[in-house]
Amino acid sequence: MLQKLKNRWKIESNFQFILILITFSVTGSLAVMVRRPIFEYLSIDSTTSLWIKIPMSILIITPSYQVLLVIVGSVLGQHKFFWAFEKKMLNRFQFKKKKIDA
Repeated sequence: MLQKLKNRWKIESNFQFILILITFSVTGSLAVMVRRPIFEYLSIDSTTSLWIKIPMSILIITPSYQVLLVIVGSVLGQHKFFWAFEKKMLNRFQFKKKKIDA
């Protein structure tokens, strides 16, 4: 499984693989931590409805994660990998235009 991921991600060493996994772990934790002060600023607390908290969490965590992924990856020396990863992710978020047959 490790070799399959290394081939798919086009990485060469186990050390680089470990740095990438650390980056994903740290970034996920940081993205959730970013949410707390924003919730406090917006006065969203335990009494707030889940119908508000869940969409707001998604709206805050998703872009935070994307930005933090590149920053943390760059700090750990994996900027090239995470910049390519980010471009691929952003392409998935874009809406594709439908081709109209003539």
